Formats: sequence, C-alpha cells, structure tokens
Amino acid sequence: MEDQSLVFTLDEALDAVGFGNFQALVLSYAGLGWFAEAIEFMLITFVGPEVESEWGPSSGQESLLTTVVFAGMLVGAYIWGLISDTYGRRKGFLGMAVLTSGAGFLSAFSPNYISLLIFRFLVGIGLGGGPVFKSWFLEFVPAQKRGTWMVVHSTFWTFGTMFEASLAWIVMTRLNWRWLLAFSSVPAFALLFFYTLVPESPRFLCMKGNTIDAHHILEKIARLNQTEMPSGMLVSNTKERHDEEFDPTEETHLLSSTKKKTEELKKGLSLFFILFSSSLARTTLLLWSLYFGIDFLYYGIIFLTTELSSVESKCGSTMFHLENLQDDSLYINAFITSLAEFPGLLLSAIIVDRVGRKLSVIIMSILAFIILLPLVFHQSAILTIGLLFGVRMCAMGILTVAHIYAPELYPTSVRTTGAGVANAMGRIGGMICPLVAVGLVTDCHQTAAIILFEAVIVLSAISALLLPFETKGRELSDNLAVSKSTEVPEFDNSRESTDTYAHLNSR
Repeated sequence: MEDQSLVFTLDEALDAVGFGNFQALVLSYAGLGWFAEAIEFMLITFVGPEVESEWGPSSGQESLLTTVVFAGMLVGAYIWGLISDTYGRRKGFLGMAVLTSGAGFLSAFSPNYISLLIFRFLVGIGLGGGPVFKSWFLEFVPAQKRGTWMVVHSTFWTFGTMFEASLAWIVMTRLNWRWLLAFSSVPAFALLFFYTLVPESPRFLCMKGNTIDAHHILEKIARLNQTEMPSGMLVSNTKERHDEEFDPTEETHLLSSTKKKTEELKKGLSLFFILFSSSLARTTLLLWSLYFGIDFLYYGIIFLTTELSSVESKCGSTMFHLENLQDDSLYINAFITSLAEFPGLLLSAIIVDRVGRKLSVIIMSILAFIILLPLVFHQSAILTIGLLFGVRMCAMGILTVAHIYAPELYPTSVRTTGAGVANAMGRIGGMICPLVAVGLVTDCHQTAAIILFEAVIVLSAISALLLPFETKGRELSDNLAVSKSTEVPEFDNSRESTDTYAHLNSR
C-alpha cells in the first residue's frame, strides 16, 4: 500500500488554489447576473407612472406590473433551482439569460397593457434564478473567505439599483419608457455574450461523480491564481450512491440514454420534496419565515419612504414632505436612498465572518428594531429621513447575510433549489407589504404600520435564532447524510470526512 496514490477532496483543493484571478472572473459574471436582476426589478418604479398616463390603467392595475414580476419570480425560483441542481449551474444560466433578455427587450414593444403584463411575468420567471448566481459563486470560494466575498457580490445589487435610477433619469427625461425597457435589457444580453466563458461548478460535478472535469476546472483555477494543486487524485465525498432516499437504483445505469434522462428529470422533480425530508424540513420552514420577514421589511422601507413623503397633506402629520416636487425628484430620491445600502453592506462584511451568520442577523435585527421604534410616533422631517435611512441600512445587511446563509445550509444536491425557493417565499413578503403596511400609512395609520414592521423584525430574528446550525468557516456539504440520532443534517465533506481521507493518505 506504500505506492497508493494520494487523494484530496474538493475543499482541500479550493484551500490550496486560494482566492485569486479566477474567482474574480467568476465574481464578475455572478455579479453581472445580480446587477441585471436589480435593474429589471427596479425599472417598474419609473415605468409604472408613465404606463398609467399612456394607457390609463387604475392604480391597482399599475401595481400589477410589480406583482406579476414577483409572481414570475416565484415560478422561476423553482424552475431554475430544479434545472441547476439536476443538469448543472450553466444550464440554469443559459435559460435565465435567454428568457430575461428576450422578454425584457420585447416588453419595450408591448402594444397594450395586457401584453406588457405578460412580458413582465416572463421577465420575473427569468429573475427567479437569481439565487443560482449566488450558489454558483459560493461554490468556488474557500470556506474562510465565503462571508466577506459573498457580501462583495451583494454590492452588485446596490450598484444595479443606482445605475437604473441614473439610466431612468437620463432616458425618461429625453425619450420614453419603452427606451428604458430596451436599454435595461442590455445586462441580461451581456450574460448571454459571456456565457461560453462560464465554467461549471466543480462542486456540482463532484456531486455527480464527474471528478475528471472537476479536476480540469481546478487546474484552470490554479493556473490563473498562480498557485499549485494538491498532489494526488481528486476524490468525490459524495454519498449519493448510498442514500436510498435520493439515489438512482443500480438498474438506472443499464437504461438507455433517453430513459436515463427521464429518470434524471423525475429525480429533479423530487428535489422540492427533499426540502421537507426529516433532516431539512426545519431548516426549510425557518428559512422561509426568515426570508418572508426580511423582504417584507426591505421592500416595505423602500415603499414607506415614498409614502410618508406624500401623505402629509392628507393626514396632517409632521412627516417630511418635499414641496414643489420636480420631475427629476423621483430619480434623485431613488438614487440617494440606495446609498443607505452601502453602510449595511459594510456592516455585514465586518461581522459576518467574525460573529457568524446567525448572530449577524440577530444583531442587525435588534438594531433595526431600535432605529424604527421612534417612528411609532410622528417625528420631524430630518429625524424621519435619518431613521428610515438607518432601517434600510440594517435591512440590506440582514438580507445580505441571509443570501450567504441560505445556500450554505443546503447540500449541493439541492442548494440552488432550496435557496431559490426560500428567496421566492421572501418575494411573497414583498408582494404583500404594499397591500398591508404601506396601505396603513396611506390611510393615515402610521403607528399600526410601524408596529407591524416591528413584529416582522422580531419574526425574522427568532427564525434565524432557531436555525439548526451555524455555517461560519464550515465546509459546504455535497450530499445529505441523515443522522439517526438528530434532525440536523450532517456534512458529507466535513472535517471528519477530510480526516478520513488524510488517514487513507497516511496508509
């Protein structure tokens, strides 16, 4: 046994090749996807009023332009999660980019309101795959650096919202809303242009048992990062073939190519139900609750900022009110309020790898609760602006940490499905928020609205507290191993697994 080849795991390889030029390229593409999603999502803020003036829909119909995007994202989250966890991250990227860019561009030529709704729904389906970009990037980053670099990835969303406000300011004051829809589809087309350069996730390949292709990608990473690969052979830690709940039978390998694809699709369709297996049900439900509360708060604060500035004359409050509003104020306001997200990103970057994901969410939730509390009563204009700025900072920080935490909690075999569906549940919170909380403010019930926001913050903090385990500095799992003594999923490629391979090496 002295001449037995050395072996190494994927996590050992990622630690050896480090974080460098290759991950910077991966970050650029994943960030472009997040940037494109922010642009397509934010543009309705500027298009809605123009559509109302051209076609004359009611305010309720105008709000449907946002609702159908949320609804599409709910559908897309499951579709792209299923495709990415079954056929690979690259296949998910291709479908998302084609649908988002195509439907986004065609919506600029909508002949009527109904057709515009249909195109925006299709765009929403494409946007539903946003978590796939995060999961894909996450799978290239060594465990010690995941938190910080995932925060860096989240900055692309903020830059996207600011870019769209700037683009709308330029386009809408000179051309019209159709041009804005067309220009806003360009980043999604860029995803298609650079698609051929995108590598598959080596973690996904290892999970599927394709260690040869995974090894080739790791060699490319080492070359670009100017580092060295570990000596020996890459081994897959997957226990997929031993887990009866998830694995194909031996007869599967004897099926024809067509039948294999059918079996693979059936297995993919079961991914959603795997999220409710005994080992993942608690995690799934708590993540849904966390995301629902976070998105309710995040989008609620955005809508609340606008509503509080417009209800003063109606409700006779001392809320801030911008007198002599100019046409440009909408774009200026959207740009400035987006700046609140940078302190939130910075705060999350500072604490996420120091205190962990769970405690980071709890700390920023407590901070948001305290900052929002004075708005239970009417405050001066300057204080109100400052408090809303602070709450949006915290909301962005919580949302950023949740985007890191969710994919880390799931094994590779269901990572994009689990994170995507959780993200979709958050969109439901975003859909409901304008109808409930913002509606209360519009009807001069500000105190009730703020109390509702406070209750949602508490819900989010409790959900984070009850999540089964912390992921800070922990290697990602590849497949689910169900422990007989606990409901907490075990990591197949945890340090214990690495120690096993180290023992083999020593032999």
